[in-house]
Amino acid sequence: MKLRQRRFLPNLSLLMAFDAVMRNGSVTGAAQDLSLTQSTVSRLIQSLEQQLGQPLFIRHRKRLIPTEAAHRYVRDISQALDLIQRSSMSLIANPEGGTLDLAVLPTFGTRWLAPRLPDFLSVNPGVSVNLATRFTAFSFDAERFDAVIYFGRDDWPGAVHVKLFNERYTACAAPEFLRANPVARAEDLYDLVLLQLETRLTAWADWFQGQGAGAVPIRNGMLMDQFSMMIQAAISGLGVALLPDYLAQIEIAGGRLQPILRPAVPGTGAYWLACPAARQGLKPFQVFSNWITAQIAQEFSPAIPAAER
Repeated sequence: MKLRQRRFLPNLSLLMAFDAVMRNGSVTGAAQDLSLTQSTVSRLIQSLEQQLGQPLFIRHRKRLIPTEAAHRYVRDISQALDLIQRSSMSLIANPEGGTLDLAVLPTFGTRWLAPRLPDFLSVNPGVSVNLATRFTAFSFDAERFDAVIYFGRDDWPGAVHVKLFNERYTACAAPEFLRANPVARAEDLYDLVLLQLETRLTAWADWFQGQGAGAVPIRNGMLMDQFSMMIQAAISGLGVALLPDYLAQIEIAGGRLQPILRPAVPGTGAYWLACPAARQGLKPFQVFSNWITAQIAQEFSPAIPAAER
């Protein structure tokens, strides 16, 4: 086990005083936050500077002006304090299990994952899952997450990957829209408004090719950043949505949208579960990985040929 040097591990009270001063911009505000006197906060800051051997503030007319070093230092210290707090809260709330902090794509998280989490919690009562949405890639070193569910390729830096499923597209539109704009062949969509996700710029080309029409440029399109927004736009009759089949089926089953031509056309890219290699053996990740892959196999296998999984 690596020996930690106490010189580089300041007392928690020193770090909390430093963090509070940086957050509040003054000793007065920090003292109020920490329920301490201003003189106590000032002494704690001085003790931290002495231990580090570095000035963190410039004293000017009884004010503390952070140095550039202080601005760099507080970013790491604040993250460390947040991590300690979350870990302590997790231990108190769930002493026998563990917590998985999971980053997830917004629409996948709300429309597919969240409705199934009660099943996960019922079979894993000692494990809790915290969800937050992320659109773009991030560093596990800089963020608090234990794992991420994302779309793309198995290329997340420094991570181990579990493939969930390949993406397949289904074009669909509101029943009223299709009554006003009948579609009998792919070419009938050429002059309609095609709703497009900004992270899937080749999706419509894949869909047209899957319908035997070849890659067709979009003439009338609306660009969106979330599938949930696209779904609502299609339900409102703004145009034709091109959705991952698992999302399309939810709206089709509810009668809000109708499929167009051949459904579930193969696209490019897949959904992945990834976590840092150092955390793959932790219980929360292991049980969640086993559970979600079993769910995917049960729900997706009948519609997805084995060769495409």
